[in-house]
Amino acid sequence: MDVKLPKLGEGADSGVVVNVFVKEGDTVAKDQAIMELENEKAVAAIPSTGAGIVEKVYVKAGDRISAGQKIITIADGANAAAAPALVATAAAPKPAAKKIAPKVAPVVEEADDAPVAESPDEIVNENPVAAPSVRKAAREFGIDLLKIAGSESGGRITGEDVKNYIQRLIRAASRPAVAATAAAPAKAAPVQIDFSQWGPVTKKSVTPLRKVIARRMSESWNTVARVTQFDDLDFTKLGELRKKFAADYEKKGVKLTLTPFVLKAVADTLKKHSIFNSSLDEVANEIILKEYVHLGIAVDTDQGLMVPVIRDVDKKSLFDLAKELELLAAKARDRKISADEMKGGTFTISNQGAIGGAHFTPIINLPEVAILGLGRGALKPVVRDGKVEVRLMTPMALSYDHRVVDGGSAARFTVDLLKAFENFGEDAVKI
Repeated sequence: MDVKLPKLGEGADSGVVVNVFVKEGDTVAKDQAIMELENEKAVAAIPSTGAGIVEKVYVKAGDRISAGQKIITIADGANAAAAPALVATAAAPKPAAKKIAPKVAPVVEEADDAPVAESPDEIVNENPVAAPSVRKAAREFGIDLLKIAGSESGGRITGEDVKNYIQRLIRAASRPAVAATAAAPAKAAPVQIDFSQWGPVTKKSVTPLRKVIARRMSESWNTVARVTQFDDLDFTKLGELRKKFAADYEKKGVKLTLTPFVLKAVADTLKKHSIFNSSLDEVANEIILKEYVHLGIAVDTDQGLMVPVIRDVDKKSLFDLAKELELLAAKARDRKISADEMKGGTFTISNQGAIGGAHFTPIINLPEVAILGLGRGALKPVVRDGKVEVRLMTPMALSYDHRVVDGGSAARFTVDLLKAFENFGEDAVKI
């Protein structure tokens, strides 16, 4: 008989094959899972509608199939008798306490000192079958289903199997450590290409700082569910205030740039939107809302990007911020900044205005949840109150961690940040 894909539900007529659990010559029982199919955002196990020997498999992982399409052909009748025990067991009511051993790995009632698969090499179930709810629970607990032998027919993994596995891990962790029986999986060796075969090249060693930057950026990129929101900020008033008070600051030995204005405006906005001044604690499954505002400033140096942190920005005057910013930037460029001066930031600002460029997508500086990127300001015609005016507009890019921050919150943050720039008080600039 042919086993075909049934209709999975209203509007669900097709899907993509994730795993195929049988091959030609295998014995299958009625209702045994023979493949997994991904439809929309769910992964469902597809059971066999008959029992017997698999004669032909028509699908493979990655195929898109539709309802009514053949999955496998099985021989029934006399051939099905080849595995009477398996068929009978699948058809009979299952006692609550009885476990059926799957083909992929036998399940044995384990004592407290039973071995537990703890390294990625120790695979006990090459084709794990589990309901979407069980897969979700495993992901939340960081459990690899390849290490769990399912107790249900066809090797299906249940919630109870996941629970028992976690309990065994806890018991194993409480015992004295033993030498690992298998090495960690080897990282794929990088391929080295001889680019000189096509023309002259110059080689430059990767500096330790560049290695750190690469590692941290890769960690952020692979960890964070990042969204970047773009807008244009009106810097007209800030530019006017800077010109008006620049000489007063110069007399005090401090250069007044637009960055201290940005620091102050961002700090005020963070006080209204504390979720952007937070971090995600994945161990405790908590969001840490920080009551202090320590802003990191990305500084471009000859060796690479460095991010010194200015602490308690919300409590400092514009003059103090300008002075401290100048000091930290100089120390960063001279490589005299300490590690402690680059720790503890709650939010980062990357201002490329002095260099050029417009919108870009800044990468979040973990463990923070957001970063503000600013491009070069330019005079542009803007409609205000029904009239066209020339304003100093600056490209803005706000990248945020969507695991913590929602899009609506990001939009409200942007609106309030825009107001903070446009309504910057003159009293805040006076020395």
